[in-house]
Amino acid sequence: MTKEYIFKSKRLGFRNWLTIDVEIMDEINSDEEVMEFFPSIKSKQETSEFIERMQNQLQEKGFCYYAVDKLETSEFIGFIGLSEQTFTSDFTPAIDIGWRLKRDEWNKGYATEGAKRCLDYAFSQLKLEKVIAITPIVNLKSEQVMKKIGMKKVKNFNHPTLADNERLRECSLYEINSYEFNPLNTLVE
Repeated sequence: MTKEYIFKSKRLGFRNWLTIDVEIMDEINSDEEVMEFFPSIKSKQETSEFIERMQNQLQEKGFCYYAVDKLETSEFIGFIGLSEQTFTSDFTPAIDIGWRLKRDEWNKGYATEGAKRCLDYAFSQLKLEKVIAITPIVNLKSEQVMKKIGMKKVKNFNHPTLADNERLRECSLYEINSYEFNPLNTLVE
């Protein structure tokens, strides 16, 4: 099956979600290490609903947390992309960048490469003015990616949807504006 990519980076293809992605995304969402900085692992039903939301968001807004394949093998490895955050805060609604990849694909630079390419797409094609990123302060790996892609820390805040979770409630907010982003630092094909 030939997959249609919305855009690519050097090693990754970004696309709409397919029904066949549910199985692998369910494995990713069931991995306790992958989900360490979330309140719980996700059920298969929650994963299916997430994929449906992303498909709808792509159709309605022109962006989503994109399904990501390794171009070399066409293997689906998770998601990297953009989504609208609407929880109640002094900085929402806002467009957020996020990623979740199979654990055996960690430490290969995919999150950084993919996030840089998504920022380039957000600013050059979607004409967004600003993108944010949020992570619990205990998630140092994601915070490192945020720094590598040129984002700047704005503040720490208590996430309203994590209010009952003492370990995850305090989050860091990062942002980058279109005029701060340097597309020469992206790996674009």
